[in-house]
Amino acid sequence: MESLVCQIGQSAQRPVLLGFAPASLLHRISMADVLDEGTGQGYQRRFNSGHSLDFRRYIREPGSTTIPLTFNLRPREDGGWRLIEDGHGMARLEIDPTAGRVMTQVDCQHRLGHLADLDIELPFMCYINLTVQEEMAVFSIINRKAKGLSRSLLDFHDARLCEDLANDRPELFIALCLSNDPASPWCGQLDVGGNKISGMSRKASLRTLQKAVRRFLNHSGILKERTVEEAAKTVLDFWVAVSVAMHSDWSRPRGSLIAKGVGVYSLMEIAADLWVESRGALTRELLVARLSDLAAETDWSSDGPMKGLGGESGVAAAVAQLRAVRARQHIKAVA
Repeated sequence: MESLVCQIGQSAQRPVLLGFAPASLLHRISMADVLDEGTGQGYQRRFNSGHSLDFRRYIREPGSTTIPLTFNLRPREDGGWRLIEDGHGMARLEIDPTAGRVMTQVDCQHRLGHLADLDIELPFMCYINLTVQEEMAVFSIINRKAKGLSRSLLDFHDARLCEDLANDRPELFIALCLSNDPASPWCGQLDVGGNKISGMSRKASLRTLQKAVRRFLNHSGILKERTVEEAAKTVLDFWVAVSVAMHSDWSRPRGSLIAKGVGVYSLMEIAADLWVESRGALTRELLVARLSDLAAETDWSSDGPMKGLGGESGVAAAVAQLRAVRARQHIKAVA
């Protein structure tokens, strides 16, 4: 039986344990609940071995220190852990050695990841009985400003925690529809920030697609006339049309800019143009026709005229190029 003597108190509105233990012990009884993008289970970022090794090197140096590692004891019905309080602010946490890793690493997976063999004593704080949803919310609050943390992962958390995602964050709702709908060319292609699906080639991040959808919503004004669900169908039809009309570029994301930030943002601007021009009567067939015309005179290659375009100015330049192509085609058609 593993046993840890702790002080019990409050962190704002939540009861917590405060204590000290060898890094090897904390590593043995805890685990990081990393997001599995295939199943949607878990919520943390993928493990960064380099980051963790940096901390291992640091913590062994003279004078090193760290803030408390943060864990959670999730509710269990099998008696895997139990807390015995003495009534004077102290408690003993007893852990059944057959229960596995009973603590989840809310904010310490990279500090603890490569410390399995070290007995360096570290401070820790452990929440008591947070549910997975509550734990995920705490993780997001702690890490929202963390350097290097995927914004797509935090957006994914927001989607799981939001009660009315379609109305509160329509751009995220639509981006997730594109990510999850089997009919979408983006299905399984977005990097959310967790462990990647084996064998799946990535195109863009959830964050990139979400920001691109926001451009479409703002510039088309579609939500003044249609529901979020109808807007999602329009955006889905548009990207299906892109994958058909611009198939050669879409099928080789490594050698093309079409699925990179500049391509995704600029194409969503064109989608807004097409919506306004059609006065809302935008069908998938019409989209394929219009985009096929555009594809005939657009070079998406990474060494073409869009090479090096980035940031807001780069997107503006790409949109200008695409609109110029469409303008020339319109003049030819009229002539």
